[in-house]
Amino acid sequence: MTETGAPPTRAAVILPYHRPAQPSGVVEFNPGAVRAAEARLAEAVGLAASIGVTIVHSAIHPLRERRPSTLMGEGQVEAARQAMEDQEVELVVVDAALTPVQQRNLERAWGAKVIDRTGLILEIFGERARTREGVLQVELAHLSYQRTRLVRSWTHLERQRGGFGFLGGPGESQLEIDRRLIDDRIIRLKKELEQVRRTRGLHRKAREKVPFPVVALVGYTNAGKSTLFNALTGAGVYAENQLFATLDPTMRQIRLPSGRTAILSDTVGFISELPTQLVEAFRATLEEVAAADIILHVRDAAHPDSAAQRADVLKVLSEMSEGPDAALDEDWQSRVLEVLNKADLLPGRELPGIAVSALNEEGLDTLLAIIDQRLSASEHVEEFRIQAGDGARIAWLHRHAEVLSTEAEEDVLVIRVRISEAARSRFLRIPPAGEEPPHGSANDP
Repeated sequence: MTETGAPPTRAAVILPYHRPAQPSGVVEFNPGAVRAAEARLAEAVGLAASIGVTIVHSAIHPLRERRPSTLMGEGQVEAARQAMEDQEVELVVVDAALTPVQQRNLERAWGAKVIDRTGLILEIFGERARTREGVLQVELAHLSYQRTRLVRSWTHLERQRGGFGFLGGPGESQLEIDRRLIDDRIIRLKKELEQVRRTRGLHRKAREKVPFPVVALVGYTNAGKSTLFNALTGAGVYAENQLFATLDPTMRQIRLPSGRTAILSDTVGFISELPTQLVEAFRATLEEVAAADIILHVRDAAHPDSAAQRADVLKVLSEMSEGPDAALDEDWQSRVLEVLNKADLLPGRELPGIAVSALNEEGLDTLLAIIDQRLSASEHVEEFRIQAGDGARIAWLHRHAEVLSTEAEEDVLVIRVRISEAARSRFLRIPPAGEEPPHGSANDP
């Protein structure tokens, strides 16, 4: 956010708080799961701090009504102005959705740049996206948001948002040209994204040929998903105590107690009031969740807003199962296991789920055993007779199924395994040793 060598931007975080009604569709998950103002402010401060600014002031301003001109009341705007003047604030993050007019008026009143919750989250995504699709989706979201800011009500266009950040921007005489350029770029981005999705679809079909079950981690941002992912896989995925530490899906193999292999997928964290421009940026993550045999809902058990965070995640997943283009099937809840992370911060308390501490690696053996047991429930026992010298097919069964017993009958091995239907079909396509593979078939690497 700041140039090399320059001091960090001094920022303030303002929460115009209006206690919301219970979100629609959340009742069945957790009645009354509504965030406290203090917890919402803490989250907003964490989001703002993650873009490298120094938070010198934060405050909650209760709203009795939403004013079209400034969102908050005149007295609240003035009180905030005095605090920002005292703290020499350069940037104000308002944890709410601001209209362009409200944003302009608040910038005038406070003498500082103002961004809303949408602009802040877009800023974070712009810094953290790594994959080709992630970068394209974030740029598309930025442009869609930026286009709504191109309004003739701006009179201080040196502060008009431009590019990937909230600094700099076009002049008013360029308004129509800018809008046309943005529209053209949006069209090109959508075409590029379609190509990226087609390529990813081919990769997913290739993975489906190797019938490893998929276990997807989901949860509210900063619940500890990436730390748990690293603990289970030994991977070095970036994991820090900050919001949106990782944005792009990551997949690694894990070995379960029975000896079977599964694929663990780490995904971007969910967040309340996700900007509509960024919903599509979750596409890759949502597709991985949809393809998962088990969905591990990782929760921060020690967070004061854990119940509300749980409701937010389940609400998003529920919406994914609705409509003609639903990504999740209607039975998705039967595949969810709740993992209560950071249980070490609640010693002696009995938790209603699988309690673990990813940081201290406590409870991971139990978690793996439960995953193994759940996957076994969808499999059946079968017996195969294989030539003793057919090492490739014997090894394949050991990698892709749970071997229950092996008996030798002269030069034949009778192997009893617990195996999924997908793995069984794949195994039957592998030719015995010495035989030519059928045209078009391919063995696993």
